[in-house]
Parts: sequence; C-alpha cells; structure tokens
Amino acid sequence: MSHIRRKAAGPAGSEQPSDVTVDDDGIRFAAGSELVIDALFDGRRVWSFWLQRDGERLGDHTFVAWPGALRSFLHGVTDLELVEHTSGEVHFSAEVTFASGTKRIAIETPDGRPLGLDKSNRLAQTFDTRSSEHVEPLLDSIDEVLAALRTAGIEAFPAYGTLLGAVRGGKLIGHDSDADIGYVSRHTAPVDVTRESFQLQRRLSEMGYDITRYSGAAFKVDVLEADGSKRGLDVFGGFLSDDGHLILMGEIRTPFRPEWIHPLGETTLEGRTLPAPADTDKFLTATYGASWRVPDPAYHFETPLSTHRRLNGWFRGTRVGRDRWDRTWSSAHRAGAPDFVADPFVDWVLGVVPAPAHAVDIGCGRGVAVHDLASRGIPAVGLDYSPRGFAAAADHAASAGLPATFEKFNLLELRQVLGFGARLARVPGPRLVLADHLVDNTTGVAREHLWRLADMLLRDGGHLALQFRAPVLNAETGERHGPGIREARVRRELEQRGAVILESEKSEVEAAEGNDDGAASSGGRMNVWRLVVAWK
Repeated sequence: MSHIRRKAAGPAGSEQPSDVTVDDDGIRFAAGSELVIDALFDGRRVWSFWLQRDGERLGDHTFVAWPGALRSFLHGVTDLELVEHTSGEVHFSAEVTFASGTKRIAIETPDGRPLGLDKSNRLAQTFDTRSSEHVEPLLDSIDEVLAALRTAGIEAFPAYGTLLGAVRGGKLIGHDSDADIGYVSRHTAPVDVTRESFQLQRRLSEMGYDITRYSGAAFKVDVLEADGSKRGLDVFGGFLSDDGHLILMGEIRTPFRPEWIHPLGETTLEGRTLPAPADTDKFLTATYGASWRVPDPAYHFETPLSTHRRLNGWFRGTRVGRDRWDRTWSSAHRAGAPDFVADPFVDWVLGVVPAPAHAVDIGCGRGVAVHDLASRGIPAVGLDYSPRGFAAAADHAASAGLPATFEKFNLLELRQVLGFGARLARVPGPRLVLADHLVDNTTGVAREHLWRLADMLLRDGGHLALQFRAPVLNAETGERHGPGIREARVRRELEQRGAVILESEKSEVEAAEGNDDGAASSGGRMNVWRLVVAWK
C-alpha cells in the first residue's frame, strides 16, 4: 500500500502524536510523550500498544511495527482508527488498503468469531468481543474450579487480570482473554509448596479433571462446559516466604504481610460473589503497581531478573526453553506437515544393528523417525518436551493404524526419567533407543539423565543410537568452530556410565544440513557424528 498520512499539529508545545503515517510495515508518529494507543479496525479494537515502549526511534519519529500475529490478516481494506486509550482522542482515521487487497479485512476465526491481540500479542477471543451468554460458561468454570480447590483443602481466589477486572469495575476486562486463579500456601519453603501442588493435582485428577502442569507450582485445569467444549483455567500457586515476601507464580515477589491475604474477603465479578485476598489494593499493587486503577490494555509485566531467577530455580527450571520449542514447532506446522518418508538416520541405524523388538525415540521432535520405524513394523514410542512438535505425526500414525505412540516427556525432570524408564523397561525384547540431535541441543544435566535412562532401557539388550553436531577443528589455528558438542566429551560421558561404543561415523557437512531440529546455526561447515552404543 502507499503511505497514508494524517497530520495533526496540535497546539504549541503539544506532546500529542502528530504526522501519523500508516503503511504495510507499521505506524510512524512524531511524538515526544508516552501514550497508550488503541488500533481499531472497522470500529473494533484489535490491538493496543505503547508508543515509545513498543516502538523504535527513527530520527524525529517513532516506528511501531504491526505484530506478527496480525500481519497475515493485513490484506484488504479497513477503516483504521488510532485512538488514545485514556482520553479517547483520535490521532488517525482513514480508510486504508493493505497489500493491495480489495476485500474488507476480517480479523476473526474461520467460523467468524472476532479476534483481538491480548497482552502477549497473541490472537484470542477477547472479552470485549463476547456477549454475556458467552461469558456465563467461563464464570461457571471459575465457580467450579474454586469449589474443587476448596474441596482439596486450598483457599483460592481469582488472580491477575480476573481479580483486577472484578475489583476495578466488577467486570471481566475487555482486552483480556482468559481467567486466572491463585492461592497462597500456608507453607513457607518452595519444596513444600511444590509437594503441595502435586498433591493438589492428584486430588483434582481423582475428581475427574484433566491437568496440564506448567511448573512446580502452577498448572492448568480443563473444565468441560455445557456445550461440550473444554476451557482451561490457570491455577498459580504462591507462598509467603520467611523473609516476608509474597511469591506468586507468574510474576510476583514483593514484601507482603500475611493479613493482607488471609482470611480471604470477597469481590464481585459479573454479578457473582467470589473470594478475594483480604486487602485487594495491596494485592493488586503487588501485581500491577500503584497505577493498577488506570486501565492499560497494553500492560506488560516487567519481572525483575532476581525474581525471574528465583522462580526458575524454585519451580520452573525444568520448563526453561519450552516456549522456544513450542514457537519453533508452531512455525514448522504452519509451513505444512512433514514428509513421512524413510528417515536417513533410521536407515543407517538399522543397517548396523539387528532389528529391535521395539524402539524409543527420546527428543523425537516432529516424530518422523518414530513414524518411519512404525511403518517398518517396529512398535515405537516418541518422547519430547513439546507436544506441538509430534502432533502431526501422531495424527498421521493413528489414522494409518501404525504402532506408534507419542508422549510429553521432560528429560530435565528426574521423576519423569525414572518413571518412564521403569515403565518402558518392562516391555520385553531388545530395544533401540534413538537420540537424534538431542545431546547437542541440551544441558549436561539432561545428558546425564539420558545416559541413565538408556542404561535402564538397555540392560537386557539393545542399542542406543546417537546423531549430533560437533565443532570443526581448524588445523592451522587449533581452534574449533561451529555448533554442537565435542565427540570426545560424549564418548567420555558414555564410558563413565559403563557404555561401550560399537559403531562410529563422522561426516562433514554444511551447517544448514543436519539442522532440522529447529536450532539456530552459525553457518559454515560442521561435523555430524553417529554413534551406536550398548551397555554391558
């Protein structure tokens, strides 16, 4: 599209946006102050942003790019308005054409439900697009989960945006898209809070709820609504530490007093009475800062590094990096399903070891190797950190009736390593364990867990097959360059675990090759090693 510009000079000395330009790339303002701007498409708010925080300074102007989630819709015509959120002042209003399209832009689901960008710039059905009848099932779900938590012995309450909407106006926040629940444990040590959270999960599971765990102190409860759809409610655990801080999973660590939480008080949300922290002002100030009463649809949490590191170490260290892989596989799926053909690594392995009775692929990624093994009549199990990776392979294998199964598995969590190891080791017959581009994409702790799991699975026969990248040695300088892990280190760790290396093969390839695991490459050349290992 051509640039569309609206000039608004404003009074002398004005700090309001002026000289506003809109094009396919984004929005440019001449402005000196920080403002929250709503972007309305054909009269409906779709996105909100901060001028300076979310923009890039280019000379006398600030440039704000269209969010990636929105770009796929920007092909056509719309009446675009840029409106200051607090004052309602319109700084830009025009009919604009994006990408030379001719149809009206419709930012909605395939079945016509309107979408907006939430606080994380993800497309969702925000509450300002839902009628009261569509909100009722959510409120029913909140009531149901709060009651279930009470039955399990936990005094929970709406948290984050759900509590903010209730206290500030008695309503769900229009630009929000989900509901959150929190509780503050009576325990004061992180390990006890984690134990309690797992006990709570088991109680809720016994009640019939499906649970997805996020960390040691947070999980999602799936509630079946009247229309048969499932709604997930996030439950964030927290505690009051011995040094007088409130810690709540997600974002919070701040000085706090017990009487500001317990005994719980009450608040009203959409006409329903719900529990709330004893002092909601103190609690919302801890969550959003002293300005929590001022609506901010573009609010971003700015968690101090010290808080982030504590929460990682106490509760979610085993989830670190999961979001990156979820994004990687989501992008891969948008590009299309993988080709379910013979996997070169599987071809090589089956050429040097006897056919196994069954196979386990640890870090299976998109599940191509598992699908290939099952196609050859070898029952195979795929284990991976991110279920988004193997989703297409799981569906394809199930429709074809192949002996392939897939499960979410965290190599960093020892309880999962031991649990899966004990269960899979009971399957009779020699087995093949694969780890394709795993050891070069994980940590030393994860490798130690991998060797331990392989040891458990191969005590009664079978082989571990590894493929990984290794840096290339520069003969002139003696330095090593490129991604990966040194083969000597892998060999040393295996031998320390009592393994014997039966086969090894090295090839030198372009860095882009052998890099289909989603990891970034530094370019140039790299070594790819293949090893076959057995345990005495």
